[in-house]
Amino acid sequence: MDIRKITDKKKNYIDLLLLADESENMIDEYLERGEMFILDDNGVKAECVITQEDDGVYELKNIAVLPDYWRKGYGKKLIQFLFAYCSDCSALFVGTGDCYSALSFYKNCGFKESHRVKNFFTDHYDHPMFEGGVQLVDMVYLKWEP
Repeated sequence: MDIRKITDKKKNYIDLLLLADESENMIDEYLERGEMFILDDNGVKAECVITQEDDGVYELKNIAVLPDYWRKGYGKKLIQFLFAYCSDCSALFVGTGDCYSALSFYKNCGFKESHRVKNFFTDHYDHPMFEGGVQLVDMVYLKWEP
C-alpha cells in the first residue's frame, strides 16, 4: 500500500473526487489550492484533498474510497496519514452531511463535532443531495486536535 501526493493533473481523478462531492464546480474551488493524495494498493483505491486554512489549521475537503473497497480501512489509513503529514497541525476540520455513517466514520477516527452551517447543501448545490436515503441540508463540521 502506497500513499503519494499528486501535484499535477489532479482532474485525472475526477471520477473518484465526484464520489465525495457531486459538484465539479465545488471541487474546482479547492482542488488546485489543495494538496491531493492517492492511496494505491494494486491500483488507486482512495483519494483525499486537504487545504491549509490558516497557520496550523487544515480542512479535509474531499475523501473518497471506491465503493468496492468501503469498510476495508482505506479511508481511515488516509486520515491517519494526514494526521502525521500535517506535522504543524493544531486543528483539522472536515465538513460532511448530517448522515449517521459519515459522522460515525469521522468520530471513530478521532474527530469531534465542532459546528454546523445551516442550509449549506440546499444553498450551494443546484440539486437535492441525498445520503443513506436522507436529504442533506446542513453541513456538519468536525474537528480533530492532536
